[in-house]
Amino acid sequence: MHAVILSGARQYRVAEGQTLKVELLEAEVGSTVDFKILMVTNGDTIQIGKPFVDGGKVVASVIGQGRHKKVHIMKFRRRKHHQKQMGHRQYFTEVKIEKIVAA
Repeated sequence: MHAVILSGARQYRVAEGQTLKVELLEAEVGSTVDFKILMVTNGDTIQIGKPFVDGGKVVASVIGQGRHKKVHIMKFRRRKHHQKQMGHRQYFTEVKIEKIVAA
């Protein structure tokens, strides 16, 4: 059984037992989080929501909070003696998919 969930502005295809890193959520480590389902597949049957599947949810437990590796940004103008370096580390929440509940 697979599901497509919505978290923030991104969509993820998940299955039970899978771990993934989503944007930062206001949840403590060890707590559970519910995600809304956009689509569910179970074998040959497919349920598509408008926009969400009624009565469907994905239950996930929070494993940890952290930050991704640094993304380096460099701006450079040739022959102008100008260069600028910046970096950014995005926060994330790591979750493990416990159960997919379809309608």
